[in-house]
Amino acid sequence: MSANTAPTQRVAGIVVGQSPLRVWGLTSEARLQRQFARAGVAATPADADRVVLLRADWVFDEALVRGLAGATDDVALRAGDGDGDGDGDGEVVALSVAAAQAAEAARRLAERQALAGARTVSPAQIADGYNDKLRKREPPYLLPLTAESMDAIEWRTFRGAYKGVTDLVTLYAWPRPARYVTRLCAEAGITPNQVTSLSLVLVLAAMWLFWTGHYGWGLAAAWGMTFLDTVDGKLARVTLNSSRFGDFFDHSIDLVHPPFWWWAWIVGLTAVGLPLTHAALALTAIVAGYVLQRLEEGLFIACFGIEMHVWERFDSRFRLITARRNPNLLLLTASLPFGRPDLGILAVAIWTVACLAVHAVRLLQAAVARRRGPLRSWLSAST
Repeated sequence: MSANTAPTQRVAGIVVGQSPLRVWGLTSEARLQRQFARAGVAATPADADRVVLLRADWVFDEALVRGLAGATDDVALRAGDGDGDGDGDGEVVALSVAAAQAAEAARRLAERQALAGARTVSPAQIADGYNDKLRKREPPYLLPLTAESMDAIEWRTFRGAYKGVTDLVTLYAWPRPARYVTRLCAEAGITPNQVTSLSLVLVLAAMWLFWTGHYGWGLAAAWGMTFLDTVDGKLARVTLNSSRFGDFFDHSIDLVHPPFWWWAWIVGLTAVGLPLTHAALALTAIVAGYVLQRLEEGLFIACFGIEMHVWERFDSRFRLITARRNPNLLLLTASLPFGRPDLGILAVAIWTVACLAVHAVRLLQAAVARRRGPLRSWLSAST
């Protein structure tokens, strides 16, 4: 069953038992209720066709909740059945049954038993582990909620919130510090939108500092913004607190601000005595290249139904270094110790044009490959 399966019938959710432990600042019941809501499990038991019952002493991957909500027959989710990312002794931790059997199912689940006639499934059987939105494949997690396992739970749920295909800074440099700051925010009740608002302040600060030639401080603000850009998304996912507005707010900032930073960087070169001879040409190459790359990515989705950077392994690896904000910041940061911010922005312009050409070639290659059949992401293939 697909990890993105949504219920096509009225489904109610019931939390069985309780736990005094909190995950990312949430009680187990609050966390499970949010997962129910995100999976479209919103009916009351009296009005439902089916009921999903989850034990409060376990931590469930969202894909498992969606899989249970989409089940059309009675199923019992059993832990520790060789899924590769579970624990326990094979006990029943969740049920999806007809609403008429809700009371009996709750009693049986509290006793850690399956309902008579229910089909027993493992986590891998109820969710295939491919997450299209986060561009990755990994086994769905199912972890016992105990005091001893809290560190493992935090790390696994945080890792589950991370995109699989992104730039090298986000993928390799930010995870550990971002996990620590995400935990602090969750415990303090700081919302993802508040983190995004702070990142917007840093966007504007970096732009002003670049404009006035204060490149060192500007890079500090810029890198701080990129770090918070990682934190807000992870905070939203681990606390199950994302919203349409928050998603729009975050992605709008991400999409709009990079060209303004590069423009401000070029303007600031005059303040430090290193004006570019062909400043307009460099800025045009960077801004036009950035916009055209985005259009190439959109065209790829429109024509082939998948994102460009998840088509083949090469595309995912190239995404690590493609001319987006963080790789470009690396080029600019590398130029500063040599006192040549002008060479840094020229490197950004050249790399932007090179990446634009690579993406154009990939579009042509995809068009040829499409003649042999629909394109599929290399990540979506079952392993």
